[in-house]
Amino acid sequence: MIYSFRNSGFRDPETGVYNQTYFMEVFNREWHRHIRDHQSLALLYLCPHIHETVKQPHLLEFFMKQVQEAILRTTDLVARLNNNSFALGLFNIDETGTQVVLQRIEDKIKQFNLEYGKQHTSHVDYELAGCICTPEQDLNIEIIFKDVESLSHELGREKNKNIELRHLQ
Repeated sequence: MIYSFRNSGFRDPETGVYNQTYFMEVFNREWHRHIRDHQSLALLYLCPHIHETVKQPHLLEFFMKQVQEAILRTTDLVARLNNNSFALGLFNIDETGTQVVLQRIEDKIKQFNLEYGKQHTSHVDYELAGCICTPEQDLNIEIIFKDVESLSHELGREKNKNIELRHLQ
């Protein structure tokens, strides 16, 4: 990816997805809009297990491009939180719609692993955790982030499960 100063303020230069600061600003704005409009939203954490090497310098960028292709709506966001995790904000979506998006992401990752496996003898493992809720005035926005992070850590400890979606209580 060629670095662009036009996007330097809100894009992660390594992957091309939004950065954490931009994501938090948009998610906070959408949170308050969803309170006003009584709409539900979902927050997902994707934790791919990719360790960049000299032989695979753009692997994370290619992987995230596949994930972005699975999210068809332009109103939804993908952002890099840190070296190991990405956040996905799905706005004005119900549980059924979120399940559809999760399935599309899983299918794209399987397709990516098939293509990657043809050239290399490995694949990319991952966890994809999410919470869906309808924001309310007395519900603190930090709770959904803590809940998704906790769920993501739980999935990381489980062996045969890599996707889970919960309702925020």
